[in-house]
Amino acid sequence: MNFSIIDWIIVIAYLLLMLLIGYLSSRNNKTAEDYILGGKTMNPFMIGISLFATLFSTLSYLSYPGEMIKYGPVFLAGILALPLANWIVGKFLIPKFMQMNVKSAYEILEIQLGTNTRKLAVFFFLCLRFLWMTTIIYATVDIAMVPILNIDRSLVPYISIALSILTVIYTTMGGIKAVVRTDVAQSFIMFFGLIMTIVFVISQLSPDQSLFNPSVYAHWGSFDWGIHPTKRMTVGNIIILILVIQVCTAGSDQMAIQRYLSTKSSKDASSSYNISLWGGGLIKILLAIAGICVMAFFFYNPEIIENGGTIYDHADSLFPLYIRVGLPPGLTGLITAALLAAAMSSLSSGLNSSSTVILEDILKKRKKKGKQEPSDDKSDLKLIKKISFILGILVALSTFFLPYITGNLFDIIQKVVNLVVAPLFVLFFMALFVPYATDRSSVLAGVFSLAIAILIAFFELFGISSLWVTTFSLVGGITLGVLLSFIDNLLIIKRNNGGKV
Repeated sequence: MNFSIIDWIIVIAYLLLMLLIGYLSSRNNKTAEDYILGGKTMNPFMIGISLFATLFSTLSYLSYPGEMIKYGPVFLAGILALPLANWIVGKFLIPKFMQMNVKSAYEILEIQLGTNTRKLAVFFFLCLRFLWMTTIIYATVDIAMVPILNIDRSLVPYISIALSILTVIYTTMGGIKAVVRTDVAQSFIMFFGLIMTIVFVISQLSPDQSLFNPSVYAHWGSFDWGIHPTKRMTVGNIIILILVIQVCTAGSDQMAIQRYLSTKSSKDASSSYNISLWGGGLIKILLAIAGICVMAFFFYNPEIIENGGTIYDHADSLFPLYIRVGLPPGLTGLITAALLAAAMSSLSSGLNSSSTVILEDILKKRKKKGKQEPSDDKSDLKLIKKISFILGILVALSTFFLPYITGNLFDIIQKVVNLVVAPLFVLFFMALFVPYATDRSSVLAGVFSLAIAILIAFFELFGISSLWVTTFSLVGGITLGVLLSFIDNLLIIKRNNGGKV
């Protein structure tokens, strides 16, 4: 089935709606602070939905059905980690952030530790979100749009540029308000489209094509409930992975911290984070169900799978393929809009937070060093809009050079997208929870943490699974940071006491 006129109308209407929201939001932005923090008066429910939509990108929307089809429901065990993550973030992290009168999260590091730690954090964050945004755009077009629209893969970079430019336009116009409002609209589209897909797949299965047929799941391996660093996926492994990623992201990522700071209080910020977790948990369950339904559909209709092969071989591409061949006109367009929504919500947030960091942590720092007159709010607003636009174009162009990385989409997320998550949080842990931490020891800890992540992700250090990248790099970085800070303090005491400790 080809992409129909009705589908195109729905997709174009969605894109125009995003541009309209960006335009309407732009009228309320008078200063750079309005653009970055929305005047610190944003609704906590909308912030929570926005945070969920931001972090739940197309990578997740596509990878979870593929993971379910190929390996089974073990990844869903990660939902069990969410209540503990909510308690840790709400109790120990958000209150500390809300005490600080900052626009960029990385100002906190300079206040607590020093300029070198702040510089390293900025570098980590920009690398993290640049890789993340690039991978999102590439995956959305290559894995989703190509099979849905049935187009040639040579067009991937050009479609990526067009999608990026549209996102840049409404993000640049409206700032954080546009980002949050479009995130809410995009979240509704994601949920509604997914629910309709599940309902429609089930309705297409005949009475003798049961979802509960054991043969449908015969390719799944047995479940391992333990904790094994050398194994790809166990229940214990995924619970630890999700807990670490949730805490590290919520406690160090400008995209998350910027949203806390845009609310009125710690209570509102904690409520927002709680809402984002509920949204993330619910959509994971729906995507897992969608994965089972799509898997059953192609199990009973294997002749539809393009280029031959099995459901195991084509796990990541079956969901997009079903959208094209299994859904009626109109619903295909709606799900396509949902995939675009997942990508654009993440890209818009990434651009907004990255441009904030570039303005506050790089450009303004240089101005202060040069002892120039401080810029006014209007000039800052114009500058941050320019930064967002340029950054968006760079992200789009980088899809031409995205390296090929082995593994299914879920593995790629762990290897590339989450590579710098733990090293970045190591710096915040040192700043917030180690009273005697030093600038030098924190920088070395962050670099050491990144080295561990790279060795595990790309060189399979000691045979450790890539899903343990964040956990081992976090533990290694914190351990070295605490130890080096202790030694630094001993040397300082010794120096102050004339050589005596």
